[in-house]
Amino acid sequence: MIEARRLHILRAVADHRTVTAAAAALYLTPSAVSQQLAALEQETGHRLVDRSARGVRLTPAGEILLSHANAVLAQLERAESELAAYSAGDAGTVTVAAFATGIGLVVAPALRALARTAPGIRVRVRDAEGDESLLMVLDRQVDVAVAVEYRGAPGEDDARLTRLPLYAEPFDVVLPPGHPLAGDERVALADLARDTWIGQSTGNPCHDVTVLACEYAGFAPRFAHVSDDFRAVVALASAAAGVALVPRSALRGTDLSEVEIRPVDGVAPTRRVFAAVRRGAEEHPLISPFLAELRTAAAPQTVVPPVSP
Repeated sequence: MIEARRLHILRAVADHRTVTAAAAALYLTPSAVSQQLAALEQETGHRLVDRSARGVRLTPAGEILLSHANAVLAQLERAESELAAYSAGDAGTVTVAAFATGIGLVVAPALRALARTAPGIRVRVRDAEGDESLLMVLDRQVDVAVAVEYRGAPGEDDARLTRLPLYAEPFDVVLPPGHPLAGDERVALADLARDTWIGQSTGNPCHDVTVLACEYAGFAPRFAHVSDDFRAVVALASAAAGVALVPRSALRGTDLSEVEIRPVDGVAPTRRVFAAVRRGAEEHPLISPFLAELRTAAAPQTVVPPVSP
């Protein structure tokens, strides 16, 4: 008989690609993870993982078992949801991981609404970038992720997750004071090919958006400064340190008096935001009301209006 907890460990190893990282995510020791994998291999009669200096990868048998593990774990989530509903689960805690501007734009309004519509549900929020929050959901560290599309993100057909689209917003160009293009209504990215750029750290989904948008415009941006705090990005631009692309909602509440904000000429790079839960958990009586309030809060943000200095 295959134990479900060992399937969860197998999935964590597949997601994190090393025993050490999977153990840290699951709050286990690497030795315990290795023992559970060995027990799972004994239960199935197949070698499930290959270890090398670069990490761990699943064998073909491991990939087969993982596809079934995703279905089994999703069904267990549904079972927990139905049992919670049977127990009149109208009180409890939902944990959410979201990036900073997502917290301000949709998570905080959802919390305010939930306090009126379902006062028994408490929500705990953790600040996490979009590429971190999805793994936190899969590792059961949180119940809900508010994340953004990025290269390598699990797709809508991923058997482990249920995704709900929330909103999309364009990136705007942030120019230093006196920039030659400051008088233009819109700015073509190709015209910024020779500029110095301010960007986000590698791995941040916004970094990917900037790089891909510039590549599409025919050049690779020359990053001189890096910050994941968009207030710092704007401050650097105001000091004539470079130009930047910033998601429109991240400009709200920021001092823009010393910079010029312009929309991108042509097709603007876009940040697409969605909520994600473990497949099956969307029906949980604590999680479902929060997801509903998230979507309600996101509805006015479907088209994020431009900001003015």
